[in-house]
Amino acid sequence: MTTPSRQARLRGGLLGLLVGDALGVPYEFHDAASIPPSAEIEMTPPVGFNRAHAGVPPGTWSDDGAQALALLDALVRDPTLDLGTFAANLLNWFQQGAFTPDGNVFDIGLQTRQAFYAIAAGASPSTSGPSGERDNGNGSLMRCLPVVMVAASRDEAIHLARKQSLPTHGHIRSQLCCALYCLTAMGILEGQSAADAVRAAEDELLERHAGTTEDTELKIALDGRFDAPQGSGYVVDSFWSAIHCVLSTHSYEDCVKRAVALGNDTDTTACIAGGLAGLIYGENGIPIRWLSVLHGKAMAETLLAQL
Repeated sequence: MTTPSRQARLRGGLLGLLVGDALGVPYEFHDAASIPPSAEIEMTPPVGFNRAHAGVPPGTWSDDGAQALALLDALVRDPTLDLGTFAANLLNWFQQGAFTPDGNVFDIGLQTRQAFYAIAAGASPSTSGPSGERDNGNGSLMRCLPVVMVAASRDEAIHLARKQSLPTHGHIRSQLCCALYCLTAMGILEGQSAADAVRAAEDELLERHAGTTEDTELKIALDGRFDAPQGSGYVVDSFWSAIHCVLSTHSYEDCVKRAVALGNDTDTTACIAGGLAGLIYGENGIPIRWLSVLHGKAMAETLLAQL
């Protein structure tokens, strides 16, 4: 297989994120036992399957993809990430349907909704994200991939990954999971295998945080690799469930189907895994039958053209 170019990897990353999200939408909230067999996991579920979000057309991304595009737009405007611009983009999505294919906003997490109300009431986006230990949903992890499209170094990737988490997910654990994901993505872009990229990201963060107050939280995040993947909404499980899907498969299609097969938060697990798989296999690795039904693809193309 020909190694994809950097451009093909970056395009594959964003499109892979959006396609994975859209693929997982109709299967959300189902446990693993009720997910159809792999061969039947498609944008349109098999006849008789009780699909989630029944009014949403097949091939439509959800909050995951919309927030990723909101972040990419803010980074295109300012690669250092102005949080005011990013927060405004998020509110435009929440209130007006920006960054959606059809203006339909659905599937907003409770923690994210709480943060948006705080921002709308005047809270600073640097402190608006709930930051208690129980405030560690996957809402900032699912959107953070665009960081690697502008970061000029691994230091910058860590900084931006953590910064973009603040408006909705302020806890250190969420920030560190975003940094772990973006470092892994950077490693893949630099030519490392996915397994080596994950290990390098772990080692780098352990070295950076050794002896600091954040060391304990980082170890909690890293210990998640010992747990069975569940595809839940918890940020640590979301990261490691996605990594499991990436490392246990050999194609984009198999990766995102395995993510959906875990059940539960299917769109987000497939979004997170799909972003990394898109970086690995490139745009050409994403099935054309899925790209051809992806609603709003032109919106992603417009942002990609500005990079």
